[in-house]
Amino acid sequence: MSEQSGVLTITLNRPDQLNAMNRRFVSDLRNLFQALYWEPSIRVVVLRASGKAFCAGLDLKEASENQDRQVDTSIMLQRQRTIAEIYVAMRRCPQPIICCIQGAASGGGFALALASDIRLLSEEARMNAAFIRIGLSACDMGVSYFLPRMIGLSRASEYMLTGRFIEAEQALSMGLASRIASAARLDDEAALFAEDMLRATPLGLRLTKDALNHTIDAQGLEAAMALEDRNQMLTAQDPNFHEGIAAFMEKRMPVYG
Repeated sequence: MSEQSGVLTITLNRPDQLNAMNRRFVSDLRNLFQALYWEPSIRVVVLRASGKAFCAGLDLKEASENQDRQVDTSIMLQRQRTIAEIYVAMRRCPQPIICCIQGAASGGGFALALASDIRLLSEEARMNAAFIRIGLSACDMGVSYFLPRMIGLSRASEYMLTGRFIEAEQALSMGLASRIASAARLDDEAALFAEDMLRATPLGLRLTKDALNHTIDAQGLEAAMALEDRNQMLTAQDPNFHEGIAAFMEKRMPVYG
């Protein structure tokens, strides 16, 4: 994890295990995203991974070892929720999340990509709802919520009922990815997105993500516009509003207080 000029970079760092999610991984990531809600100095998050894969999903080796023990259903549900809360926290945290995906993003790793705001894929990146291929339902970790809203129910059904991979070019054509670049260029692409986001006032950036989260499920146009109207009144009263206008007119990076 590293922080620079309002941008927090989170690196998944279990490369020898394809960044599979073990208990410590889950706990650390959940606590981090939950804490971000209270960190106004951090304005943008970049989520990346070391090694040849982004995230292979749940650590099946650790999971299979636990299957040998008799575990109460309530405990199993609690463990399920400890993972699910990562994705809730990612959507709730006010910072936009830019996700850099190289290699495979499967199962819970696919959900990490979907719960992000911007997805940047390497040329060899591929993503799938792997849950269905290991005896589970494909509807897990928010995938059944995110994917149909992004690519439509019919196409989401195609990938979730089969567990087939979505290749990088397919993801781009469906609007699931914003850019495709070489793995070596992903960090540079993320930096460009972050730079543009930092031109927004801190409040404007926060309320934009907040409104997008709510309007995707709004009851209609008037409900969405009522939220937009509220946010515009709030941002117009923000002291940084005038600096944002001045920076735009003077064609420079803004300096917010």
